[in-house]
Amino acid sequence: MKLFESLKKNKFLLFNIFFTLYIGINLIGGERGLISYFDKKNTFEELIEKEKILTVNLKDLDHKISLINKNDSDYLDMLYREKLRYGTKDEIIIKLR
Repeated sequence: MKLFESLKKNKFLLFNIFFTLYIGINLIGGERGLISYFDKKNTFEELIEKEKILTVNLKDLDHKISLINKNDSDYLDMLYREKLRYGTKDEIIIKLR
């Protein structure tokens, strides 16, 4: 009986304790909490790095395509020799890779 009477008197205190615990737990571990924030921040930074790499690759491919469209004989000769492994009889081909 004394427990129920003390709980009735301290309703406001109990409400504040539970409310504070609820806010604290959701602040740290909830879907929008600190842990989720840092996970999303790391994912965002990884995506930025991937975007930079893909942008560099895209610029390189655009440059190669422009060389092919302009019929750049040096680049076409390099592609021809590399892809088809072509060489004349008096040439020595050394693969460095």
